[in-house]
Parts: sequence; structure tokens; C-alpha cells
Amino acid sequence: MAQPVQSQRERAEAPPLDPHAVHRAYHMYRAKRHARTEHRRATRYAHLRFWAFLGLLLLAVLVVAVTVWSEVAKLFGI
Repeated sequence: MAQPVQSQRERAEAPPLDPHAVHRAYHMYRAKRHARTEHRRATRYAHLRFWAFLGLLLLAVLVVAVTVWSEVAKLFGI
């Protein structure tokens, strides 16, 4: 069976590096960290808004139920 020819690559010098790569990577990771923190804060506020709205909705249902009960009691003389 024939074997493919293995080429030998010369490693005379390292590939050129981008002088701004470290700076861009730093800002990218910092932006990711900020986005993660912002997402956690937004999630926390969303949970708070949900429970506050649910509490207000429950309070409104309770007020309507008490009002209806008092009207029914007044109407039927209970």
C-alpha cells in the first residue's frame, strides 16, 4: 500500500503576533463579565417584579371577593 508523502515544515520563526490582541481579549472578557453581572441583576429584578405583581393581583382579587361577598350578604340579608 502506498504511503502519503510526509512533508516537513520548517519552523524558522514564530508567526507574527497582533500587538493589540491582548488588549482586545482583555476588553472582551471584561465585557463578558459585565454582561453576566447585568444578566444576573436583570433576572433578580424580573423575579422581584413577578412576585410584586402577583401580590398586587392577589390583593385585587381579595378586594373584589370581599366586595362581592358583602353585596351578596346585603342582597340576601345574610
